Amino acid sequence: MSTPKRIIHTLAIPVLVAVVLELLCLTQGQNIITNAKSFDNFVVYTAIVMITTMALSINLNSGRFDFSLGSMAALSSVIGAQITYSLMAGGKGSSFVMLIITLIVGVVLGLISGGIYVILRLPPIITSLGVTLIYEGILYTLTSGKYVMKTVQNNSMSAFVSTWVYAFIIITVVLIFMIVVFEKTTFGYDYLALKSGQKVAINTGIKEVKNALICYGICGGLMGIVGFLNAARNTTINGGQLNFGSIAIMFTAFLPMFIGGYIGGYCNEKVGYLLAAVCMSLLNSTFAVFSNQVTASTQSIINAVLLVVFLIFLNNNNLIKRLFRP
Repeated sequence: MSTPKRIIHTLAIPVLVAVVLELLCLTQGQNIITNAKSFDNFVVYTAIVMITTMALSINLNSGRFDFSLGSMAALSSVIGAQITYSLMAGGKGSSFVMLIITLIVGVVLGLISGGIYVILRLPPIITSLGVTLIYEGILYTLTSGKYVMKTVQNNSMSAFVSTWVYAFIIITVVLIFMIVVFEKTTFGYDYLALKSGQKVAINTGIKEVKNALICYGICGGLMGIVGFLNAARNTTINGGQLNFGSIAIMFTAFLPMFIGGYIGGYCNEKVGYLLAAVCMSLLNSTFAVFSNQVTASTQSIINAVLLVVFLIFLNNNNLIKRLFRP
């Protein structure tokens, strides 16, 4: 396929989504992005969705369904907040310190989750459910089931998400990191080999256990960043997420993962995830415009319907191409 056609196919869905949603917003006499603050929120939410999608795709594409992503994000943010504010009186400059700490804690939590999977050798869906309950229990114990607000409501945290610049830097760094690590390193080559054919890859000498642990560690680090961004954006952390209450964070990434995978067929897969996150952020901004008419439950229904519709499109993509082929 020629470069111009690739560019057209890559941008087709994001442009179509932007046009349709903008027209919907115009019916309310507004635009999707109404002012500087809404643009800041748009970029921050794009970062959250993109990073969550990448974290979900790492293990899921290798056949390891990980339910513990949301619990890792929540627990790492709580631990990060408690450590940060025990070290820094007044919270001045605490946002950058908390970001680093939640990132490190997330990596540790990811490695623990991966270690449990490697040691027990149970199906990953079972171990991840167990890890989710454990992390949610620890979260509940640390917070007594209450919302954590005081430690994340300060000028440093609010300043971090009050401008699009920091979120944009995070998006850029994470995107470059993911492309380099998964496409330009020995680990990345081994990961692709294991994803394509695990038995053959292992027979060639690739160490599956080491590769899996690194994958879990990276996933944990990414979710640590998500936990920090959610805490800064919401100015609170829900400490009462028991009985798989944290899984909702993970489900926000399903639709963009499929959209990003489709777009990635015409460009770099990680760039596809970014463009899919932009689409979801545009949808979220549209929900804000229709906040008086569209409730949170309705938003969930709309997202679920869009997921089903897109999966139908993917499963019938070849048929659709034949119908419109001249």
